[in-house]
Amino acid sequence: MSSADDLVAELARRGVDADDSTLTRALYSSDASLYRVLPAAVARPRHRDDLEAVLEVAAAAGSSVTMRGAGTSIAGNAVGEGIVVDTRRLDRVLEIDTLARTARVEPGVVHAQLQRAAAAVPSGGLRYGPDPSTHTRCTIGGMVGNNACGSRALGYGRTADTIVEVDVLWGDRTARTGEVEARLAAVVARELAHVRTSFGRFSRQVSGYSLEHLLPERLAVPQFFAGSEGTLGLLREVVVSLVPEEARDLLVLGYPSMVDAADAVPAILGGVAGDARIVACEGLDARIVELVRARGGAVPELPRGSGWLFVEVAGPERAGALSSVVAVAGALDARVVGSVAEAAALWRIREDGAGLAARSLGRPAHSGWEDAAVPPDRLGAWLRDFDALLREHRLDGVPYGHFGDGCVHVRIDFDFSGGPQAFREFLVACAERLREHGGSLSGEHGDGRARSELLPLMYDETSLALFAAVKHACDPKGLLNPGVLVDPRPFDADLRPVRPVLLAPDLAAEVHRCTGVGKCVAPAPAGVMCPSYVATRDEKDSTRGRARVLQEAVTGALPGGLADPAVHEALDLCLSCKGCLSDCPTGVDMAEYKSEVLHQTYSRRRRPRSHYALGALPRWARWGAPLARLGNPALRGGPLAKLAKVVAGVDERRSLPVLASPRFRKASAVVTGRLSAGGGLDTPSPSGSGYSSTETPDVWVWADSFTEYFRTGPGLAAIGYLEGAGLTVRVIDEPACCALTWTSTGQRDTARKILDRTREVLTPYVDSGVPVLGIEPSCTAALRSDAGLGVVTLGELVTRLDLPLPDLNGVSVVAQPHCHHSSVLGWATDHALLERAGATVTVVPGCCGLAGNWGVEKGHYEASVAVAESHLLPAVRSALEADPATVVLADGLSCALQLDDLAQVQALHLAELLGR
Repeated sequence: MSSADDLVAELARRGVDADDSTLTRALYSSDASLYRVLPAAVARPRHRDDLEAVLEVAAAAGSSVTMRGAGTSIAGNAVGEGIVVDTRRLDRVLEIDTLARTARVEPGVVHAQLQRAAAAVPSGGLRYGPDPSTHTRCTIGGMVGNNACGSRALGYGRTADTIVEVDVLWGDRTARTGEVEARLAAVVARELAHVRTSFGRFSRQVSGYSLEHLLPERLAVPQFFAGSEGTLGLLREVVVSLVPEEARDLLVLGYPSMVDAADAVPAILGGVAGDARIVACEGLDARIVELVRARGGAVPELPRGSGWLFVEVAGPERAGALSSVVAVAGALDARVVGSVAEAAALWRIREDGAGLAARSLGRPAHSGWEDAAVPPDRLGAWLRDFDALLREHRLDGVPYGHFGDGCVHVRIDFDFSGGPQAFREFLVACAERLREHGGSLSGEHGDGRARSELLPLMYDETSLALFAAVKHACDPKGLLNPGVLVDPRPFDADLRPVRPVLLAPDLAAEVHRCTGVGKCVAPAPAGVMCPSYVATRDEKDSTRGRARVLQEAVTGALPGGLADPAVHEALDLCLSCKGCLSDCPTGVDMAEYKSEVLHQTYSRRRRPRSHYALGALPRWARWGAPLARLGNPALRGGPLAKLAKVVAGVDERRSLPVLASPRFRKASAVVTGRLSAGGGLDTPSPSGSGYSSTETPDVWVWADSFTEYFRTGPGLAAIGYLEGAGLTVRVIDEPACCALTWTSTGQRDTARKILDRTREVLTPYVDSGVPVLGIEPSCTAALRSDAGLGVVTLGELVTRLDLPLPDLNGVSVVAQPHCHHSSVLGWATDHALLERAGATVTVVPGCCGLAGNWGVEKGHYEASVAVAESHLLPAVRSALEADPATVVLADGLSCALQLDDLAQVQALHLAELLGR
């Protein structure tokens, strides 16, 4: 075969889904590492037999094969030049044997998926022991490939320790059954003494091949296969052991620095005896915590210190064990975290460490020297030497990680502007110093492209020769993940950060925030990000996938630049929900990037019809408002509605929102008694000019365009509730738009002009000290983020003023927070308010699927419905079936319209619920 087209054609002939499009190759050109390697093709097997077809086609073509799970590899072991195999469709939990406490799974099963299946066994909850920080999306196959460990390896072991059986397609397809295993045993048999003294010295010696598992006294090829990084064979199935779930208590210890925390580890590990054991001992740097606080995240109380150890203990005597740990820990301060919710919040911060650390310094920090490990009693000394190396090379780093195992994760602010030489010098210096501490280049992520070239600084020639012999025994043609472990690529080759930026430098800096940690590709996320990926499970519809394509565009790899079809295909199903802004650890804001791309693409060019119609919706609504009573019946159906949808680029299956009559400001004047004899509005100015100070209201209400022209009920309900609480309320009469519809369609010049005027109008009101209330969450969020105006939500206002709440005891509420409410404003205040009122609240994760203009546009209907079916519609159906009196709460107009359109459910705004 002579080309990628031939590869794809032959794979298709064999029934394998494969693709060599510009878009797909860009999506899979990077993982979570610093490396960028453009594949020839990407295969997405659906059945285990597809893997054999891939291997046979690759062998015939002389193409390499690189296995890939969720693409969260930090060492660059999931990128390759030949066929990259995305295993995530091989996602079946085939069997859970409760008697043997084992699970048999395909390689694409996500860790969290296996945990749910294990926990659901009728005979009592089980769990899979290792739990990497990427557990919401990492695959079991990927964990086997890297010999992943996670935070609780102290208690439950590494992936290798859990493997019972593997079904592997070795690279040598000519070998008879059992022949490869015999070759492997023979390789080690020639150097038994060397293997016994050089391998398996401590638990986190992950670098290289784990030859200790091939010794005759402990021969276990399945365990040996763990950590081979896809260089020896393709995993089709694996049987892993499970353990009973158990109660665990968390102790947090505070220290002056991370080095001081490291010094305490040996005493802590030896401080527990009896019927208790330490399950986890994790380190966390204060700079990571400060970043969470700066981004508005909730951080539970932490003991005094600049570095912390999270010590988790299990067993019947764990309370006494915690006291014993405190006694020997030498900490500045300590706290036992008694709240399950607080413990979960702290573990989430630790799990997001890789992404958070990347943005915790003055300039972006990178992986590269990522997870070196030493015996735990050497950890403090190693960290001191490492800090000295950072200073010597004028670098800074944020350490965290598995301190109880001697494994340190770190993100370092490498400066690649002058090329890769400084990067090379630092890594070599670290490897040489690490050797003095008897350490391992990798403690859990594998060597990959990042460290394989450094193996001669850790292992002697005999060990390296054994690695080469093992590779030849399994994969004599060298087709599987070449350049990793044996015959390595230089670790400063194929680096993504050294690629020059050729387009849109400001946008380029932003899209490179994405480091690939992949929180957006979790199949069952707890937050908003990423609704389109949840619906389609396609990499192009993830935040990471879009960022990768944009990175390719700004570095000139796509011929059309930002206007390239691959860019727009990747961005097409982005709902601009801003879920990534709050949920992505590195702070990616894909809604902003999409807006900028649309702005640059269509500058002085003809735009899609929907941009002119839906993008300027507030303007059309203002012009149409006087004719609402005449026009609304026609918009509800018939030829005029059909024509309007065609002209506006709206899907014919969508209903059109009708205009309110009267509009909100006029209706509110009737409610508040401000309608003058001539029909005008009497509204005092914020400065009180012409009015006495006694006429200044207690609350101003801003009439956003959606409340003004479409959904007036929530605004009127808010006024009624607030005045019922004894407050004087006035509606700001001057029109002021947040420009959201122009922004989301990339009409940024127009949006800026509108926002400038809005600032002029609203700033005096905001600066007056009187709260300015926003009703529609998307508009309120836009004013905060785009205009810098401190408009408050109703939940915030009620909480701030401690207003009386209705008795909601016995009321069940299913709440769909608007995406921008969750991501920009934060919905925790509303949640707490409802629970304080006595309501039983179920919060729907994710997005409703309408997302303003996106969900009504032609071409998006199916995806919009799929997003709604991911979370919202099943939750509402289930709740209403259980209790027809359940209140469905949706403050956002989009969410309410989606519920009305797809489920015929009339949702309430918080104001309407409080005012009932």
